[in-house]
Order: sequence, then C-alpha cells, then structure tokens
Amino acid sequence: MARPIVVAFDVMGSDHGPAEVVRGAAQLSLEAPHIHALLVGDRAVIDEALAETRHSGERIAVHHAPDAVGMDEKPADALKRKPGASVLVAAGLVASGEADAVVSAGSTGAGVLACARTFELIPGVRRAALASVYPTRRLHGQKEDPFSLILDVGATVEATAEDLVAFAVMGSAYARIISKNTNPSVALLSNGTEAQKGPPRVVEAHQRLASLPKVRFVGNVEGVDIPKGTADVVVCDGFVGNVCLKMLEGVQETVVELATYAYKEKLRWRAGMAMLSSGIQRLKDVTDWEQYGGAPILGFDRIFIKAHGRSRAGAIANAGKVAAKSVAHDLGRAIRENLT
Repeated sequence: MARPIVVAFDVMGSDHGPAEVVRGAAQLSLEAPHIHALLVGDRAVIDEALAETRHSGERIAVHHAPDAVGMDEKPADALKRKPGASVLVAAGLVASGEADAVVSAGSTGAGVLACARTFELIPGVRRAALASVYPTRRLHGQKEDPFSLILDVGATVEATAEDLVAFAVMGSAYARIISKNTNPSVALLSNGTEAQKGPPRVVEAHQRLASLPKVRFVGNVEGVDIPKGTADVVVCDGFVGNVCLKMLEGVQETVVELATYAYKEKLRWRAGMAMLSSGIQRLKDVTDWEQYGGAPILGFDRIFIKAHGRSRAGAIANAGKVAAKSVAHDLGRAIRENLT
C-alpha cells in the first residue's frame, strides 16, 4: 500500500479563523483516505476546534506553532520576529520530510518568504511565481475546466524575459497535471498580438518561447482574450497579473450586485431572473473558485498551495487535494524536465 501524502495546514492563516481551516482538514480526512492532514498552529485552539468537528482521527495530527503572521503585518518583519510562525513552521516540516506539501490561507507575502527561506529554487528558475485560476468562456483540458491559469499574480512584481520564460514552463507543467491538459497552450500577455508588441522583456520572452520545444507557445494575447480563455496559460509579471486578477474579481462581484439590484427593482426583471435562475446557478457552480481550492507558488522544489483568505472549509479541503495531486504527479520534476 502506498504511503499517504501528508499535507501541512497553516491553521492560523485565514480570514475566518483557525476553526474554519480545521473544519476543512477534517472534511479532507473523511473524503480522501490517501491524504493525511498535519495541522500546524496553536495546539489548544486546534484541539478545541477538532473536538467540535467530525473527522478521522487516524488521518489528522497536530504540530504546535506558537505564533502567526497577521494580514496587517509586514511579512519580512513578522517572520524575523516570529520564528515560530505557523506558516514558517509548516514549510519547515515539509523541508524536513515530515510533510509533503503546505496549504495556507494566510498572507501571500509571508507564504512566499516562508518558501524562499525554507525551500530551494528549482534549477533554471530565478524567481518564484504565484499562479491563479480565473473563469473563462472556453473550456480547457480533459476535465473541461472553465478556467485558465495566469501567472505571476504577485510573487515577482518585475519579471525579466528569463523569468517570463520560466513562468511559461511552470504554468504549462501545472496545467498538464491539475487540469489533465496534455498539451496546454501558453501565451504572453501584451498590448498587441504582434510579436514585436510590448516592452523589451516581453518581446525577448516571445522570441525565446517561440523556439522552446516543450511549451506550446501560441504568441501574445491582449486583455480582452483573458475572459475568453484564448490560451490555457497566460504569462505576465506579478504587477500586471495582480491588477488583472483583482479586476476580474471585481467584475464578477459587480455582475452579481447588478443582478440583485435588477431582481429587486422591477417585477418583469424579477420574472426574467427567475427563468434564468437555473442557468445562473450553473454558471456560479462552474466558475466557483472555491472548488479549485487554491493557487500554487511555483518555482520551488516543494509544494505550497495558497488558498484564498476567505476560503471556507470546502475550499480548504479542495486545496489539500490540489496539493496532494501536485505531490503525487511530482510537479517539481515536471518543471525541471521542461526547463532542461
């Protein structure tokens, strides 16, 4: 029988408090026998939450970490002052072999720094990238996911051409494993589809990717192509990616608010919304980011999945499944092979 995959959960990093992360890990323990959860954080808090939550005791363990990084703290200062911070301890458990991957819904900056201080960068990768999924019109891969992948969305604000090429390789490998997309298309985000469009680093990256045999590079895409899903993987620097991601989240929330306003405003709109309700619910289901759990911090030799700060138990459990799948398919090796 294969050894279970152990996922370390940063229990103290969540907008909804430690109990929500514990509930997610507990749900995972009941749904996935091949995954064991290692809960990292204040033992007393974790034990109290576990006592109130149905779970499989043989698939959950607790590792005490006395400190936590607050969302309002500067990550570098916090980790320096708090060597016992749960996210840093969790990463250390992976580095020492006691766990295989980390899941955290806490500070993104603290997560990236914890990786940088604990893990090693994969040879050929100069800077890490935070990848994220976003809803698209076109379906992707064997699973027909209504999502594309975009990276970087915040780990490397200013990326060189070399960094962008590495991001493309990492994103392609991740899409193959998680979306079961055997040959994902990869594009650079620019202000025009022509090869010479964009700042020098994008133009140079375009030239390099065009001659890279292990990545199916389809050229440049523009902002309008992002929600269409023109490419399976979209590559950009962290500044641009973060702006794009926040804009997409804002548009989604605005559409929901406008629909709610329309429902309340006029009877005929209310009738129309009622007739469309099943379709709207279906759209909500297939574009719900919570079912995908979290986004990977790519570039390191170990797996770190960053869950959304607002993640509920279901999303935390799904983040654990994504982490385990990345470990089972040896994501790091796939990236190394494509960079060679």
